[in-house]
Amino acid sequence: MTKIVVTGSAGFIGSALTKKLLERGDEVIGIDNLNDYYDVNLKLARLARFQSHPAFIEARISLEDRKAIDSLFTQHKPQRVVNLAAQAGVRYSLENPYSYVDSNLQGFINILENCRHHKIDHLVFASSSSVYGANTKMPYSTHDNVDHPLSLYAATKKANELMAHSYSHLYRLPTTGLRFFTVYGPWGRPDMALFKFTRNILANKPIDIYNYGNHQRDFTYIDDIVEGVIRTLDRIPSYDPNWNGDHPNPSSSIAPYRLYNIGNHQPVELLELIRILEECLGRTAEKNMLPMQAGDVPATYADVDDLIKDVGFCPATPIANGIANFVAWYKDYFKA
Repeated sequence: MTKIVVTGSAGFIGSALTKKLLERGDEVIGIDNLNDYYDVNLKLARLARFQSHPAFIEARISLEDRKAIDSLFTQHKPQRVVNLAAQAGVRYSLENPYSYVDSNLQGFINILENCRHHKIDHLVFASSSSVYGANTKMPYSTHDNVDHPLSLYAATKKANELMAHSYSHLYRLPTTGLRFFTVYGPWGRPDMALFKFTRNILANKPIDIYNYGNHQRDFTYIDDIVEGVIRTLDRIPSYDPNWNGDHPNPSSSIAPYRLYNIGNHQPVELLELIRILEECLGRTAEKNMLPMQAGDVPATYADVDDLIKDVGFCPATPIANGIANFVAWYKDYFKA
């Protein structure tokens, strides 16, 4: 039994990961402050799936609460940490930038400091495909430079990667950053497009389609994300003997540090996603076509070659299957 801290344990990815880790026999200390960024009842319902498990310990604290985080690590002495808690959302970062500094920067340094002082075996942390920002070379590769974020959210995620690398170098703390690509599926987030589209279509309300429907996204099913997290969690990184400071590879290092994309590596046009959703719901959406929003990018596409090479996993859930599973869950959960 491995003792693992999972931050964001009531979140979309965090709850799915926690459930899977408990099922395979690990002990999980789940950290979540249950903030009201979106429906708290949904977070509580996610927690209810495993809350009574004898190997689950719940801590309702915020990452930026330094004393509470210090106390938790001292009391429970975890071996590994998966940091998924963060203030999410590109568009919300335009409205409330300070919340991203509090959670994604202040909160992350508290995690890093405790991983350092408690000699954690491995820290895995969530980054985002948003870090690719103004890059136009496709597919997005972890070997490429990502110095041009287009939102504060993306900037904080890039900052997390840099902060983690510094701790890997200074303190030999093994860290792995995971760039997630548009995660979807049952128990998803209400602020994400698929959730909002489903809600509005069933309520006979129009759906807002940005960039006039010309978006492409590498939609990645939740089960594939969780499998990728677990595979990388179990592979503790070491230094890259081929790393060269004259031609630095951003995805590895002379420190025990790695970066991976976790994406379905098959971009889907937004209008195709809507077509599949309409088919699953048996309804036609009223479409409100709008220009692209500030901070957004027209397309995402993950290069997952390193993930395949290092941990032997490649996300592959077809979009039609994933959407059907989401719709079935949504109808059951909301009695729609």
